[in-house]
Amino acid sequence: MIQGIHHTAISTGDLDRSLRFYRDVLGFELMMDHRWEQGTDNMDRTMNLRDTSARCVLLRTTNAMIEIFEYESPRPAPGDPARPLCDHGITHLCLEVDDIDAEYDRLVKAGMHFHSPPVQNDGARMTYGRDPDGNAIELIEFQRDEEPLALRTTHGGGTP
Repeated sequence: MIQGIHHTAISTGDLDRSLRFYRDVLGFELMMDHRWEQGTDNMDRTMNLRDTSARCVLLRTTNAMIEIFEYESPRPAPGDPARPLCDHGITHLCLEVDDIDAEYDRLVKAGMHFHSPPVQNDGARMTYGRDPDGNAIELIEFQRDEEPLALRTTHGGGTP
């Protein structure tokens, strides 16, 4: 039985830069910092690649984790930092916040670029911005504590 989403993984060309963003700016906690060298057969099989080597970190927030990889081998192709959100594939990471205006202002001051200031959409306010690699990050604040789509961990319902 599926228990829930454990983590989302992101590939980057500069792990230290991404770590500073997700840990120091967004406030995720570093749980693991790991490296494997070429010739690690189980990683090659798992990734369906040959001669892999990489460093990866696992970061945690209250109810989910993000894993960030920087591959040394094979050399990855860079992503498009302005990739349209309508293109196929994972389009964004959404972070629920309790004060979207304060988070938006804090993140703008920290250098994060947003598509727009927060906007109202039904029972929530939201905005999309980009991490240092151009991955889209949505901030969302639900207007009602009893909102069924809100995370239970931030609205008094205990852990999911």
